[in-house]
Amino acid sequence: MKNIKGRVHLLGDNINTDLNCSSKYLPGKDNAYIAQHAFEQVAPGFASRFRPGDVIVAGRNFGINSSREQAVHILRLMGVAAIIAQSFGRQFFRNTINNGLPAVECDIAGIADGDEITIDLAAGKVAVAARNINRTVAALPPAVQSILAAGGLIAFLQKHPDWKIA
Repeated sequence: MKNIKGRVHLLGDNINTDLNCSSKYLPGKDNAYIAQHAFEQVAPGFASRFRPGDVIVAGRNFGINSSREQAVHILRLMGVAAIIAQSFGRQFFRNTINNGLPAVECDIAGIADGDEITIDLAAGKVAVAARNINRTVAALPPAVQSILAAGGLIAFLQKHPDWKIA
């Protein structure tokens, strides 16, 4: 898997899935409309500043409180290249992998909004060169890297219908 490079959009702790995929728009609004309002409750104008290929960096408990897979679909629609957080809600983390969106747990101290960040999933490295930040994180297992490279679990299984867990 290639390195991911993008501009940081910094969010705080306890960012639940209702903040990027607000239930106030459900039902009746499509994902494109909802994406235009992602995170507006905690970062007004977030969606208008975000560009495809950018990276979300957040504190503890990103994606808590919901198993709503649509939350990840919204992030993919926005063009989020990856999410780095101190910790994730477990269901949300699994939904990111299933939908081909890299998510990495990492100490975010010193990383600022607008920084250019590089993520090497295979080596387990996160770096912000301008701030001399070089962090080692748990490398994602090869099977997870393969799922991400394929674009998600369904795409992976379509390419590898006979795949078995080793």
